[in-house]
Amino acid sequence: MEPRPNNANERLREIIRRNRRSEKVGVYAICSAHPSVIAAAVQQAAEDELVLHIESTSSQVNQLGGYTRQTPSQFAEFVHSAAQEGGLPRDRVLLGGDHLGPYPWREQPWHVALHHARELVRACVLAGYQKIHLDASMACADDPASGPDQRTIAQRAAILCRAAESAFEDLPQGSSPLLYVIGTEVPAPGGESLPGAPPAVSSADQIDHTLELFRAAFEEQRVPATWERVIGMVVQPGVEFGENVVFDYERQKAMALSSALPETPALVYEAHSTDYQKPAALAQMVEDHFAILKVGPWLTFAFREAVFALGAIERELLAHRRGVRLSQIREALQAAMLRNPVYWQSYYHGSEDEIQLARIYSYSDRCRYYWGDAKVQQELAQLRANLDACPVPPTLFSQYLPSQYEAIRSGRLSTHAEDMIQEHIRTALRVYAAACGV
Repeated sequence: MEPRPNNANERLREIIRRNRRSEKVGVYAICSAHPSVIAAAVQQAAEDELVLHIESTSSQVNQLGGYTRQTPSQFAEFVHSAAQEGGLPRDRVLLGGDHLGPYPWREQPWHVALHHARELVRACVLAGYQKIHLDASMACADDPASGPDQRTIAQRAAILCRAAESAFEDLPQGSSPLLYVIGTEVPAPGGESLPGAPPAVSSADQIDHTLELFRAAFEEQRVPATWERVIGMVVQPGVEFGENVVFDYERQKAMALSSALPETPALVYEAHSTDYQKPAALAQMVEDHFAILKVGPWLTFAFREAVFALGAIERELLAHRRGVRLSQIREALQAAMLRNPVYWQSYYHGSEDEIQLARIYSYSDRCRYYWGDAKVQQELAQLRANLDACPVPPTLFSQYLPSQYEAIRSGRLSTHAEDMIQEHIRTALRVYAAACGV
């Protein structure tokens, strides 16, 4: 038996090598900054003896704080603290930067946006991020409306690669070398598709051309040695989700892509927006060399499901008890979304009733941006306190959280509210772990 690689970086590379040998193994990346999601992912990785692969997007975490109000160093500390608390060694944590590029600054001219993007990449590397998705695919203010062409995307990505390698030189000697993901057909951060036909599968004929553009751009920016550390290429396998629709993986449509896996660099495909895919489809994707599966909204969707189920239990149990203030999770969440509609207003359309339903229940899960609101946090704390202070009859768990009920009955799960929430999130994570060969 071969010795197990001794850090997360090496473990990831070994998984990629095995996948390229057609072994049914892969890795899933958690694209979320939600504390309950991270805690659940830590527990799942520890149980499965896997790498904890966590990624933050350029809008979520950046040098200016992003919408999570965390810089890369703060996010890294948050993840490592959660891992330590969950008993996961630091060398089992792999931090990645997703969509690192001009996206948050795309309304500015490209040279301004790219300056900010370089600073973001540098901040991520210095914070200990080891996997860098170079994404310069979006149009900036002075680009054509259709976006930059493939050559321009590759050239801008190579500039970001050079910034990353420059930052790496400031890390302690012996640090694991950076790993890169590239591509020109990159879905928007957060996924989400408009209703209609599924997205077109990337053309296999373009793979070699795209790789040659990036290789030449890396040469031009004097970072040719990094080419062998390009471990992933983002392509569109035909999967996506929208407000009320999931476009499932259709293996036959992606077979040409699977056959087009290049000999060099020794990469696999990275699949974005795989949320809500069927278990069998995710397993097929891994077999077909879409060996890096990104998941995010499904996990906060599961968080919301668990919170609402616990809210229903709270009402059944405590609605008629004097002196008890029931939490108002739904009301607080709706109010926060109405106060600041920037994260959902351009995504949901239809009648007021349809929009109200979508705000909370859509696959797009735009409500995930509002769980950090102070009033929402206050109501969540009230819910947890109410349920943890009062024994809950198992019959209520059976009614509202049947999977967790089975875990409680078998002795695998406590009845603490937060444990119940994390266990529900792990039902989705186990689908990914199984698809990746656990």
